[in-house]
Amino acid sequence: MGAYEEKKETCGTICLKYLLFTFNFLFWLAGGVVMAVGVWTLVEKSDYISLLSSKTYAASAYILVLAGAIVMVTGVLGCCATFKEQRRLLRVYFVLLLCIFLLEILAGVLAYIYYQQLNAELKQNLRETMVQKYQQKDQEHVTRAVDKLQQEFKCCGSHNSSDWAESAWIRSSEAKGRVVPDSCCKSPSEGCGHRDHPSNIYKVEGGCITKLENFILDHLKIIGAVGVGIACVQVIGMVFTCCLYRSLKAEPY
Repeated sequence: MGAYEEKKETCGTICLKYLLFTFNFLFWLAGGVVMAVGVWTLVEKSDYISLLSSKTYAASAYILVLAGAIVMVTGVLGCCATFKEQRRLLRVYFVLLLCIFLLEILAGVLAYIYYQQLNAELKQNLRETMVQKYQQKDQEHVTRAVDKLQQEFKCCGSHNSSDWAESAWIRSSEAKGRVVPDSCCKSPSEGCGHRDHPSNIYKVEGGCITKLENFILDHLKIIGAVGVGIACVQVIGMVFTCCLYRSLKAEPY
């Protein structure tokens, strides 16, 4: 009877080992996805981050990169702990899973807070940034971000094209008589910003504020969905880890 119980326990341990190994492989892949989303946010959309006064959006992306890197390292550690059947490594693995889980909760909280304040921040700061910093000295990153924003989202001005009438650059001689930046034009060319007729420039209801807000909200949803998905997988992994740890504890060294 004792031999049967021992064999049954050993079979259970083997099953747990392979389940945990499969989990770790999927977890490692998920870590790559999380890190890719964070890096994509920072690299591909870094220009838009410069238009935001709050650093919450960028902080969420950095947390994703950090969490993704830890997830990939943890996945490798989990595989080693599983096949070597070392309880000490399993403890370290469990603690790392818990840390990643807390990081994801933090990123989710930051994303939710930013979701609540996004509209007010854009209304308050985007127009001011565009009219005061566009084409100004040492503000090349803002100029590049505004031009990219208007071309990519096919908009002109924070609320509408008339916002540019108060621009420090438009009012200066450097604008050479332009009424809007050339990036407002449907077919951008040097000096095309002299005409603000709807046939020449983008006239979008809500302006660039609405376009940028919708873009960031969609991206926050992606960050949230990825975080929730990884968190659910982690809970399963922690359960498997606890089961394997208890199973190994009962076995002789």
